[in-house]
Amino acid sequence: MPVTVFADLFHKSGLSHAEVAFELGVSEKTIRRYETGETAAKPRDIMAMRGLVAAGAKPTHEASSSFEFIDLFAGIGGLRLGFEAIGGRCVFTSEWDRYSQKTYRANFPHDEHEIRGDITIIDASEIPRHDVLLAGFPCQPFSIAGVSKKNALGRAHGFACDTQGTLFFDVQRIIAHHRPKAFLLENVKNLVSHDKGRTFATIREVLQNELGYFIDWKVIDAKAWLPQHRERIFIVGFQEDCGFSFENFPTPPVVSGPKLGTILHPENGEEAPDGHFTGGNIARVSDKYTLTDHLWKYLQDYAAKHQAKGNGFGFGLVGPDDVARTLSARYYKDGSEILVRQEGRNPRRLTPRECARLMGFEEPRGASFKIPVSDTQAYRQFGNSVCVPAVKAVAEHMAPFILQSAKAIPQVA
Repeated sequence: MPVTVFADLFHKSGLSHAEVAFELGVSEKTIRRYETGETAAKPRDIMAMRGLVAAGAKPTHEASSSFEFIDLFAGIGGLRLGFEAIGGRCVFTSEWDRYSQKTYRANFPHDEHEIRGDITIIDASEIPRHDVLLAGFPCQPFSIAGVSKKNALGRAHGFACDTQGTLFFDVQRIIAHHRPKAFLLENVKNLVSHDKGRTFATIREVLQNELGYFIDWKVIDAKAWLPQHRERIFIVGFQEDCGFSFENFPTPPVVSGPKLGTILHPENGEEAPDGHFTGGNIARVSDKYTLTDHLWKYLQDYAAKHQAKGNGFGFGLVGPDDVARTLSARYYKDGSEILVRQEGRNPRRLTPRECARLMGFEEPRGASFKIPVSDTQAYRQFGNSVCVPAVKAVAEHMAPFILQSAKAIPQVA
């Protein structure tokens, strides 16, 4: 696929789709269409892009942002993308994993703030003032898989897990210090039922009664926007009783959601070769992603053994017309939860590029999200991340309440 003039300028700019959309005053969808050549870029937009590249492409929207937010347990920036889309500006980032930091920096290169590490050793006073706090605090202590594994090993989970479970209380102390206008917390669906509901009851007690915020929450399945069954809880809190509720949250019909074929490499020449993911004249998926005979036999035998016992454990074999299971951080091990059928061959894993699309970091045929880490790290990062379109939908639902008085409530310096 030939590279368009706009695509060349876009990649030279080093800006994200959201940043370029803001600079040009158009939608992100328009930018992506310009990039792929689906829509011819207007001359004025080409000129604007040349100007951005010539000026070093530093985004100019920082001073005119509608509100400011902080990104805690940031991962690779999924929550951030949703709130940048409604006019927010990130003023603080915390992420302890160095590989995730590398991916984050590659995709948000123009931040004036550094990426801070372990949030447990950062004093709340070191964090700048902000209107909105975002936190996808670690979910392993509460996830079904995480609890099962820790039970098997005789280890604590939930708030008894002293390495991760107590990180919620770091969110608490930062909210208590800064009193932001609003917050969004994201976690696994199992958070609601963990420890017979006591874990979530503790979280509600802290947020509502100790901190005094008005909260609402909703479990949202990303398959309304993406070809992946992925349920996550989103907890929203506002300092004022502004009337926010998830009651009328607009969710596209799940039954008409996209299928896996929309994010798979077409392998017919429609895409340009993409690093070590695809190659050749028709950008065929690299053989490295096809399962070896040994691994494929192991997965089949494993599934057969558990089926004989009446268990549901096994691999997930999918094709273009299917919706995938939840992508997990362990995907790098054997890819078993999402294996793509191949005619006359063993199935294959998704490529990291397809994982980026499956999580909504890119459009179905996009290739702009930078993946500067190994496949193993990329699988972990996407498996631990959020589905960006679901976050954007939540951000848009919150936007009227954030923007109506984002600067109205005094904050502690």
